[in-house]
Amino acid sequence: MRQRFAAVPTAALVDVMDDLGLREQTLPPSIGALAPGMRLAGQAFTVEGAPSEHGDWDTAIRKTLGMLGAVPSGHVAVYQCNHERSAHFGELSATSLAARGVAGCVIDGGCRDVRLIETLRFPVFARFVTPEDSTWRWEVTATQEPITIGTVRIDPGDWVVGDEDGVVVVPTAGAEDVLTAAEEKVGTENLVRDAVRDGMTPLEAFERYGTF
Repeated sequence: MRQRFAAVPTAALVDVMDDLGLREQTLPPSIGALAPGMRLAGQAFTVEGAPSEHGDWDTAIRKTLGMLGAVPSGHVAVYQCNHERSAHFGELSATSLAARGVAGCVIDGGCRDVRLIETLRFPVFARFVTPEDSTWRWEVTATQEPITIGTVRIDPGDWVVGDEDGVVVVPTAGAEDVLTAAEEKVGTENLVRDAVRDGMTPLEAFERYGTF
């Protein structure tokens, strides 16, 4: 399923979920790819954190490193940082996850080492970039618990897909049906594209194929 999700545009997934009444599945548009062409797909490994000014760097870094080591291959690490400053992810973290086959990272928070991460070709979607380290200022508080980013609830194991348009979350329940319908929609849109290229009007194409 991961390969199939990776081949489907996020827009098609959103359209299908809209039709099903799942209309709060797109992460805020402020969360985007660090570099053009980045794309990810995998089941969510959820991370929650909170600001921490206690100054216990050793305890904080150990929590972060333990969390990074727990992300399974093929999954997407999804962070709700609850923190408006600092980089919660960087190149060494990306290198570790990439080496173990993790599919990518989505961060409602900050990232740094952008050029090095881009060189790795490890897909990261973040809300902002900054050179400031988070370890003195933030700590992991939970993993593999439900989190909320924007208006989207993300449960461990939900499917997370990101591309140039943004990031969407497909609930585990019904994921196969959503994916199949999105694949069918992509096929129909290919027919619509060919039709309008050949001169059919948009309304005629919609009436024939039922989508546009």
